[in-house]
Amino acid sequence: MSLEHFINQAVSSWMNEEGPEMEIVLSSRVRLARNLTNFKFPSLFQSEEARGVVDEISTAVESEFSLELLKMETLTPLEKRVLVEKHLISPLLADASPYGAVLLSENEDISVMVNEEDHIRIQCLSPGLQLKETLEKANKLDDAIEAHVEYAFNEQYGYLTSCPTNVGTGLRASVMMHLPGLVYTQQINRIVPAINQLGLVVRGIYGEGSEALGNVFQISNQLTLGKSESDIVEDLLSVVLQIITQEKAARETLIKASNIQLEDRIFRSYGVLTNSRIIESKEAAQCLSDVRLGIDIGYIKGISKNILNELMILTQPGFLQQYAGGPLQAEERDIRRAAFIRERLKMEENC
Repeated sequence: MSLEHFINQAVSSWMNEEGPEMEIVLSSRVRLARNLTNFKFPSLFQSEEARGVVDEISTAVESEFSLELLKMETLTPLEKRVLVEKHLISPLLADASPYGAVLLSENEDISVMVNEEDHIRIQCLSPGLQLKETLEKANKLDDAIEAHVEYAFNEQYGYLTSCPTNVGTGLRASVMMHLPGLVYTQQINRIVPAINQLGLVVRGIYGEGSEALGNVFQISNQLTLGKSESDIVEDLLSVVLQIITQEKAARETLIKASNIQLEDRIFRSYGVLTNSRIIESKEAAQCLSDVRLGIDIGYIKGISKNILNELMILTQPGFLQQYAGGPLQAEERDIRRAAFIRERLKMEENC
């Protein structure tokens, strides 16, 4: 594997695999936060300590798993931005100390961030609704690392983390959901506050502080203390299954109540994507959401449902500039974005 492997392909290979409820749940993610006892927390340590953490963790991981180590100090700002857009590293790791690192699996379903907010952030991803299976994968990696290092752990409080909101299990479980039905019927406005009251949080596609582009929402747990990992996942799964039921019902309502208007909206968006010469990221995301909905409910034939996942990443600023070979002004990115989308949809039509 090489850096080019992770930078040049827009879609991680795990995204092309099938998963349960994939017409609504794009992916499941489990993240575990851990720290080592023999090092200061990342906010306090010096460069030599940071390098020591990278060496110790990479040795522990590579003894059990085949993962590629990428050090932040060797990456350009553009390369780091592309990894953020692919959800392989966090914006914090990209912007924080240059002594951070990430260990990645070949199909990019495993990402171990080092020296982010905590010494270790284990992230595992799966297609569709597979929270339990993803937790099992993360726990297996967690156990393998713990066999070689000593975690900062307290009998009363659990795993100790830099941020108090992660103390306990250190677990953040989340799902990425495509919810155009709930958005277009305006039910999302009452559902989000109800979800928050259940100890869960709804965010945009890139997590905290980000916008829900293309009707894609990230739903995750807030509480990490006082519950077991399996209980946290079960609670999240229960809510997600209810949201799936409501999203399916909302889509049925749209089809029955305003079939011609819905069909018109979908094909107008398809027309915009196939003919635009300049398009901003927000408009592109909205049109891609409409097209994905059209594919899911059978209005649009012969186009892969993964087109939303692929083009939502491929048309982000980092990827556009990576393919261009250097920085682009905003209008240049909008022109290149439109060209990429036209060419990609033409490929689908030809196939």
